Amino acid sequence: MLGLSTHTDTFCRDNLPPADSQPAYLLDRFAYPETLNAAVELTDRMVERGFGDRVALVGQGRSRTYAELADWTSRIARVLVEDYGIQPGNRILIRSPNTPALVACWLGATKAGAVVVNTMPLLRKKELLQHTEKARIALALCDMRMLDEMQACLEDSACLKRIVTFDGTAALEGELDRAAAAKPAGPFWVETGRDDVALLGFTSGSTGVPKATMHFHRDLLIIADAYAREVLDVRPDDVFVGSPPLAFTFGLGGLAVFPLRFGASAVLLERAAPADLIGIIQSHKATICFTAPTAYRAMLAAMEEGADLSSLRCAVSAGETLPAPVFDAWVARTGRPMLDGIGGTEMLHIYISNRLDDARPGVTGKPLAGYEAKVVDDHMNEVPRGTPGHLAVRGPVGCRYLADDRQANYVRDGWNLPGDTFIQDEDGYFRFAARSDDMIVSAGYNIAGPEVEAALLAHPDVAECGVVGAADEARGTIVQAHVVLRPGAVPCDDKARELQDFVKRTIAPYKYPRSVVFTDALPKTESGKIQRFRLKQGMAAP
Repeated sequence: MLGLSTHTDTFCRDNLPPADSQPAYLLDRFAYPETLNAAVELTDRMVERGFGDRVALVGQGRSRTYAELADWTSRIARVLVEDYGIQPGNRILIRSPNTPALVACWLGATKAGAVVVNTMPLLRKKELLQHTEKARIALALCDMRMLDEMQACLEDSACLKRIVTFDGTAALEGELDRAAAAKPAGPFWVETGRDDVALLGFTSGSTGVPKATMHFHRDLLIIADAYAREVLDVRPDDVFVGSPPLAFTFGLGGLAVFPLRFGASAVLLERAAPADLIGIIQSHKATICFTAPTAYRAMLAAMEEGADLSSLRCAVSAGETLPAPVFDAWVARTGRPMLDGIGGTEMLHIYISNRLDDARPGVTGKPLAGYEAKVVDDHMNEVPRGTPGHLAVRGPVGCRYLADDRQANYVRDGWNLPGDTFIQDEDGYFRFAARSDDMIVSAGYNIAGPEVEAALLAHPDVAECGVVGAADEARGTIVQAHVVLRPGAVPCDDKARELQDFVKRTIAPYKYPRSVVFTDALPKTESGKIQRFRLKQGMAAP
């Protein structure tokens, strides 16, 4: 039973999955008042608790205290409500790299009672349009340095009506910045219900058609009060750093929600290549790092003799499975623990994890307190320990797709089915075995093969193609395209690079095929379906 809603725009609540299609929620450990605004809890309430003078965010050459962040976000909320007419429940899209201004816009929009859609900087017009149309977004907040794709979106969107710019640098010269500066100081927010939707997290399915996952105000606090409190034991003197975009819920939790919930600090980087992370850990005395296994592997390779990572308490790895050799090499080199875990956009954040005092190589760990997990067969029967099967999990959060028939694929009998094959050993530890679908997970990014295929097929020289994941030592898995060219086109290295560049211009660049294999024909079934499993095995049709 859903609690109070203050949303006058009821689009999100109207499009929640039916109650009997949602997972069972285990909420005994997590009690919050019926009226709750998550952004207020992370800003003004922290000031009330005595954290006002402590540093909350670092980036773009300056620091922001909790008091400054509370005031900044209240001013933004005032602008959104008083100048742009935002009503509780309206959706707002935000386009920006990781900066303090992005966090301020997210918190300000949440304070205004809006439902926020954070988007990755690499998204192109096609993908942004999918977001705006599915979520019926009328207003976007955009870093003024990233207007091009957003402006192109405005021309073709049936929903998007206005783009308001903000300055992601320290200059604060955007339209939103000037309007916020003119507002009076002092607290401002819109009351919302704990069961009101606060965030829409978009994730791609294996079809390439995005799904919007719906998260309540209470959910944003639950992930901190579960994982960050239990596993990380976050303290006010912690300094968080990492590479995931805040548009990923992995990044939003690790670089915003977790530090702000406990009075800690976050260092936000627009560029977070492995070498940058090494330097930022050293210069800011970072204590907790969030990134993917491929980045940790690259950090090890880039680490010079004398690199001092002694400030780190732990390194958190998620986004893809953590290979045991990377775990062992990290611990041997740094002397600091590395925590593998599994989460997902549907579940908002990590739900199975290693612990600081119980971290094992090649093991994902055990469920967090308040969560339950098991390994099941196709009929939802739990399989014997040591037997591979489908991971099923439930807890205080769970999958709620916005108006999407694929809800039935993810939730069954009250359990969330993330689509991973796992093994639970005799001691209760969960070990990742494989992805259960055709999603390609490369360097922590989820990439839908059919979406890459569609981009390639738009090239005039491509007759057919099949896209699969291929093993790669550096990135774990890469996108590999098997391409049949049209008559007259010559298969060569130059053509491969041409196709790769074409994909980069069509969809988000990280999705491009790092390997292009030219072939005369693709293996198919009698009905004409491409046999991607044969491509993965390196078998082409005769």
